[in-house]
Amino acid sequence: MDWLLAFKAVILGVVEGLTEFLPISSTGHLILAGSLLDFNDDKGKVFEIVIQFGAILAVCWEYREKIAQVVAGLGSDARARRFTVNVIVACLPAIVLGLWLGKHIKAALFNPIVVATAFIVGGVIILLVERHNRRNTDAGKRPRVNSMDDLSVADALKVGLAQCFALVPGTSRSGATIIGGMMFGLERKVATEFSFFLAIPILFGATVYELYKARSTLSVDDFSLFGVGFIAAFISAFICVRWLLRYIASHDFTAFAWYRIVFGLVVLVTGYSGLVVWAD
Repeated sequence: MDWLLAFKAVILGVVEGLTEFLPISSTGHLILAGSLLDFNDDKGKVFEIVIQFGAILAVCWEYREKIAQVVAGLGSDARARRFTVNVIVACLPAIVLGLWLGKHIKAALFNPIVVATAFIVGGVIILLVERHNRRNTDAGKRPRVNSMDDLSVADALKVGLAQCFALVPGTSRSGATIIGGMMFGLERKVATEFSFFLAIPILFGATVYELYKARSTLSVDDFSLFGVGFIAAFISAFICVRWLLRYIASHDFTAFAWYRIVFGLVVLVTGYSGLVVWAD
């Protein structure tokens, strides 16, 4: 295996793992990192799919007990059935819209300028939502939904509609679902954990679908390279999920908002000034 390619695989795997479940857009970061590392050809696109699967498995492992309880309780536990229905309802809008417009979105919007702009706009939205939440807290208003067991089908549908905005690269799937959930009355941890669970069917389905489409480009020679990226994504995502749950216990998402805004501005300035040639 080429050691330079292996190094790129590790870097991209870590980028995927650290950004998939934070409200800062893994797709946007991978587009930009792939451009910088010159690893954005057809094989690079397939590689991104594989490392995304590594990040999904990290969440499955972190919540393995909850997943097992839900599966075991589908026949007898009303809460397990309600949770499953909520996940399905929340996933449907993005699945339908993705299948309908996904090809057109990739062709028109998967470029650094769109990503940078989405970074900035998303950051501003997070700041506005957090300011609104602080005002509610100061006024003694509490979130309406404080447990995933309290989620209604209508709540799940609203979060699912918010998730559709993540089809625009740079928006962030986790950001759209977490911030959207908070806007609709979900407590911060509930919105974050529900976002994790939504990632499992959405990203798993997208991974299988994209790998099937790209099956003709896969070869045995790629397995070692993809394996390196997969492991890097799994480990970094596992660490990141645990860290995020501790972080939100005492912090809001303002820091991520400013990171998005600054990062987006850096990409735009370096691109337009010619300091960095961001490849589409």
